[in-house]
Amino acid sequence: MIATALLWLALISHIIITIGGNVLVCLAVGLSRRLWRISNCFVVSLAITDLLLGLLVLPMSASVELRRGQWSLGGVLCNLYISVDVMLCTSSILTLMAISVDRYLAITAPLSYSRRVTTVRVIVATVAIWTCSLAVAFLPIHMGWNTADYSVQHLDWVIGDEDRHCLYEWNNSYVIGYACGTFYLPLLLMTGMYLCIFRVAREQARRIRAATPSFARTASTAAISREHKATVTLAAVLGAFVICWFPYFTYFTFMGMKGRAILPNTYHSIVLWLGYFNSALNPILYPAFNKDFHSAYRELLHCRRPSRKKVHLSNMPVHKSCHT
Repeated sequence: MIATALLWLALISHIIITIGGNVLVCLAVGLSRRLWRISNCFVVSLAITDLLLGLLVLPMSASVELRRGQWSLGGVLCNLYISVDVMLCTSSILTLMAISVDRYLAITAPLSYSRRVTTVRVIVATVAIWTCSLAVAFLPIHMGWNTADYSVQHLDWVIGDEDRHCLYEWNNSYVIGYACGTFYLPLLLMTGMYLCIFRVAREQARRIRAATPSFARTASTAAISREHKATVTLAAVLGAFVICWFPYFTYFTFMGMKGRAILPNTYHSIVLWLGYFNSALNPILYPAFNKDFHSAYRELLHCRRPSRKKVHLSNMPVHKSCHT
């Protein structure tokens, strides 16, 4: 009973932190003028993804965990639950890839950044990300492409059956295609882009120090310094995503290539909830690495509306705002 009570407490706390933290991110960006930057549009999209995970997926996953894998809500709801879970995970990794592209353009081509990255293009990219995530998640499961015999999984289940486990079934080709296309390949591309970003950033800093007199450096390097800090913050978010989700995708790929579905067990629960923990971790990383987020959080938590005072022109970003 004590172990069950502690598990209840841990799962409910995780869900509350995930929902509350990501609501805080959305409010901070929406209400604080200092955070009205086009790159933060993707941050909001990522926060909405994590928020939906906390609202739609985590309560069901917690229920399954507490019932030791038992599912009694029928096959249609099982497939819907799995599809939403896959959709939100796919949306997270694609949004992180969009963030890495945004940071790459901001650092490597700062003079053309505002022309290339516009509000309209960010909206189009966000819509494309969600559309692709919906297609990747719902089509294979509801068309039967993921199962060994290419039949739609769990359609014969009825509501009330107790001896059922809501499993994510697959065949070898599906596992390899999904894992490589939505995790390993984007991860490889993002890692390469961030390595290029930090190499260019070091070179920019060296050139500025060499070419700019010491008394003029503060004003001339303000914009570049701001972009570098934003890049470090978002690189930390990417690193957290990799640490949290890499064990699950590795386990998913290994078990799939062996032709076995992931049965409910302790190891599966650990790697799955480690991945879910990423959704609660992101809202903590933003204020830890970014002073603007830290200030906006502090004002919101003290029930004060974040400052909307005009910022001096020298401190304003050179690109357009995402707030319309």
